[in-house]
Amino acid sequence: MSPRSRARDGAAAAAAADSDSGSGSDLESGSGSGSAVVGRERTRQRVIEAAADLLAREGRDAVTTRAVAVAAGLQPPAIYRLFGDKDGLLEAVAEHGFATFLAAKRVDPDPQDLIEDLRAGWDLAVEFGLANPALYTLMYSEPTRVASPAFKAGMEILMGRIRRLAAGGRLRVDEELAATLIHATARGAVLTWLSLPEDRRNPALLTMLRESMVAAVTNEEPAVQDAGPAGAARALRATLPEQTILSGAEQHLLREWLERLASDG
Repeated sequence: MSPRSRARDGAAAAAAADSDSGSGSDLESGSGSGSAVVGRERTRQRVIEAAADLLAREGRDAVTTRAVAVAAGLQPPAIYRLFGDKDGLLEAVAEHGFATFLAAKRVDPDPQDLIEDLRAGWDLAVEFGLANPALYTLMYSEPTRVASPAFKAGMEILMGRIRRLAAGGRLRVDEELAATLIHATARGAVLTWLSLPEDRRNPALLTMLRESMVAAVTNEEPAVQDAGPAGAARALRATLPEQTILSGAEQHLLREWLERLASDG
């Protein structure tokens, strides 16, 4: 979430705390400050879930502050006190989407087949998008969404997969480029599929996009078996943070050398 949004939500929460029951906020509260905070969070979550439900059933245009307030059993001013404005509410719904997707991710720290693990992660991302088209479109409609804590946590899971590929000598490209390719192809697959008429949605499209991604970022055989230094450099670079024998300065210098070697592959 952007700094502007965090400030707005913080101010909204403070305003909600100061408001009384006659102000039209209808915010749940308790006898103490701790109970009041819990009550506000429950109300906030209820509003987010109501907005997400409206989004899924009727589309983005249906998510008005008045409609969400009615669905959540509140007065419209409560939405502004909790989220600042409609944009703040939509940001919260997008974050809810990232958190829901994150909870669905399955993480195997030591997969038997690194390539199949990559395929499974890509498939899961695409399946989530196809099952939640309006929410997915909202999640990825603005660049500022990348500041989402749940999005960052999900990217760390992806980077873990990529590092294991690199350590196994199976990564064809730089780690950051691999992450961008994997993420871009999954997002592109979902948005392209959703843009097509139903009678033109061929499942082969998704399979071919996934396999094109796999071919672009991985080697069929471990690169460390090749004569060239690029694959070995990527493998060593991926395990470098785990090494304790080198000083910080030595690690920095070695990483610079390895990045030069890896870029030549």
